[in-house]
Amino acid sequence: MHAFVLSAAQIAVTIGLAMWMITGFTRLPGRWLRWRMFCRATFTIVSLTGTTACGRTEPVNVYDYLSPGSFILGPPQLQTIINHLTTSGRYDRIDGHGRVLSARGEQHLEVRNSHVVL
Repeated sequence: MHAFVLSAAQIAVTIGLAMWMITGFTRLPGRWLRWRMFCRATFTIVSLTGTTACGRTEPVNVYDYLSPGSFILGPPQLQTIINHLTTSGRYDRIDGHGRVLSARGEQHLEVRNSHVVL
């Protein structure tokens, strides 16, 4: 009798856990098939151009300045990297445009004169 009760409890807990995990793939208000794990993450897709002291322009890849394996980049982290690149003297200014993807949806992002503007 104990084995049956324990087995029934394990099955109930397993089914409950599986159902809870499946709800992570259900629709949230205003969203379609959003995985709740990523609702708090912020992703930035940006194209930047750096201007050097001699006036030459070149593309800037901000992901080169993140720790290995990092891919989540929000506007504050982007501003920190831009500040590092301009204060270190590598670039006089950085400009560009892109998008920010977050739980609030997609937003337009601009970098004007080394400042991130949403």
